Amino acid sequence: MSKATIEKISNLCKRRGFIFQSSELYNGINGFWDYGPNGVAMRRALEQAWWNYMVEARDNVEGQDSTIICHPQVWKASGHVDQFADIMVDNKISKKRFRIDNLLEQQSPEVLQALADSFETEADVAKLEASFETQVEQKTELVKVILNDCKVIDPSTKKPGDWTEPKQFNLMMQTYVGPVFDEDHKAYLRAETCQPIFINFHTIATSMRQKVPFGIAQTGKAFRNEINPRNFTFRSREFSQMEMEFFCHEEEAMDWYNYWRDERLKFYKDVLNFRPEATRTHDHEKLAHYAKAAMDIEFEFPFGWGELEGIHHRGTWDLSQHAEHSKQKLEYFDQARNERYIPTVIETSVGLDRLMLAILCHAYDEDEAETQKEGKETDVRVVLRLPAVVAPVQVAVLPLSKKLSESSEKIHKDLQKNFRSAHDVTQAIGRRYRRQDEIGTPLCVTYDFDSEEDNCVTVRDRDTMTQERISLDELQGYIFNKLNA
Repeated sequence: MSKATIEKISNLCKRRGFIFQSSELYNGINGFWDYGPNGVAMRRALEQAWWNYMVEARDNVEGQDSTIICHPQVWKASGHVDQFADIMVDNKISKKRFRIDNLLEQQSPEVLQALADSFETEADVAKLEASFETQVEQKTELVKVILNDCKVIDPSTKKPGDWTEPKQFNLMMQTYVGPVFDEDHKAYLRAETCQPIFINFHTIATSMRQKVPFGIAQTGKAFRNEINPRNFTFRSREFSQMEMEFFCHEEEAMDWYNYWRDERLKFYKDVLNFRPEATRTHDHEKLAHYAKAAMDIEFEFPFGWGELEGIHHRGTWDLSQHAEHSKQKLEYFDQARNERYIPTVIETSVGLDRLMLAILCHAYDEDEAETQKEGKETDVRVVLRLPAVVAPVQVAVLPLSKKLSESSEKIHKDLQKNFRSAHDVTQAIGRRYRRQDEIGTPLCVTYDFDSEEDNCVTVRDRDTMTQERISLDELQGYIFNKLNA
């Protein structure tokens, strides 16, 4: 069973320079997070691991990097301006605001059953939410009455709330382009990175001489005006996505859907070394009208199961919408088939920040060992068992004494050419080992006084804590083999 809690993870992240509250000097701003030196190193390594797997290792996927602000009509065509909304409800007593689906997830079985009876449906959160959406569109006052009659609990107070009428709240973040702040100059920060991929489809296909089937991948920032950001970085207002849109013929679409589903599951297993029980898949029963299939890859966070990634069969909806609104033809002429058609899209979309949080939770561990300091005590070692591919520091060089720093610094500089290396000289060697354990460093290289004579160093393994004496001439190859084992 995992020993991680969100409190432990967030404390470790701040203490060791991974992630901390944005604008903390001014008491912070909810839903925004800054990445420190170790966090930025890990984040970039994780993004690069995804990019290598999805783009650089393939001939049928291209990359792009689009602007955060697109033409407002992009978001009109995609449906975000009119439909990208959550149903919100306020508790007049606590002054707290909740999304209906999040509120329902935190109710007791008895309350859910009472709600289900009111809507004449099964006590299932997804079906209840669908019922709420239908009722909100028709009679918001009715929903208000039902919420209060069924004594729906406010999670912040653990008591029944005095609920307002539910309202739809658009999640798009608005801004203005140019010197005039009026409707003609209104724009939006992108809510997802996939829409610019769709509008650049023809340009990239032509410039890169790609033929369908092929994909376009992108990583970058997205923004959603979440009402209730929570669970550390799991739900934020500013976050990063890693998405790939794969364009294919409709006849082959389900084959490609299955292919990318299997590839994404393989990434979590083979690249990130997730334990089988740490993830699960969830096939959507409720699909968008244009979709034929959709599934989520979920991770068991300390607060429960949460979505990491979605794999979606989006049909021809996106390109068709942009063709209609732009009055441009977005058809593809397939010479092999001698056919002109709008490609079907298979999407893989993962949140970089959520994935990083999942890796931190998955890697967190506490070792307990008895020591003999002033009697029998229990010593707890906190360790992040991070995969070497994403560890912010892959190897740390530790001189046994500061007098040896000059020689150990040379080893660090040499290792730095091929690995993410650090040179740690402050405090006792035991404390430095523990510090490197907490940031997930797989290997520590100790340079001692004997090293001056035998030209060898001691390599300590993070997970087993075993130590091995290695010649400096063999050190680079030894480390490479250990990190890639």
